[in-house]
Parts: sequence; structure tokens; C-alpha cells
Amino acid sequence: MAFKLFIITALVVMAAARPEFDRTPYSAPAHVAPEDPVRYDFSYGVNDAYSGTPHGHEETRDGELTKGIYYVQLPDGRLQQITYTVDGDSGFLAELKH
Repeated sequence: MAFKLFIITALVVMAAARPEFDRTPYSAPAHVAPEDPVRYDFSYGVNDAYSGTPHGHEETRDGELTKGIYYVQLPDGRLQQITYTVDGDSGFLAELKH
């Protein structure tokens, strides 16, 4: 009987000593739009004389509109060119040529 009383007392003490949790409701952080729209452009090209495999990439972005092109040489010798655009939330729209 004394053991049961000891266990119950220990549980009550542990529950009373538990720190109070922060009960403030969760809210997602507010999205802050950038002050200046994103603008950049870059390009690179490689023509590996040893293996003979050219490849490169060009891309420009002005705000929500991104345009680019990249190319690689396929194993059968053709040069594959991918032209793409992304306009806001429209997704990645690509056109392949070879």
C-alpha cells in the first residue's frame, strides 16, 4: 500500500513540476516581397577538344520571367538544344531540338 501511495505522490509531483508550454497559436511567417525584382544573366560554353563534346548554357531573368537555352552533344553525334521559359508560376516550359 505504501508503494502505491509513493507512486501516486511521485506522479503528482512530476505533473506539478512540469514547465508550462507556450500556448500561443502557430501562424506561418509572413511573406515579404523583395523590393527590387530579380535580374541577372549568365552564360558559359565548353568545347572539350579531347573528347569532342561541346556543351553550354545561357539564361536571363527579369522579375518573374526567365528564359534560357542549353545544349549538349548526344552520343550519336547530334547536338541537342533545349530552349526553356519560366513565367511566374507557369512552370518549366521546354522545347527540344536536335
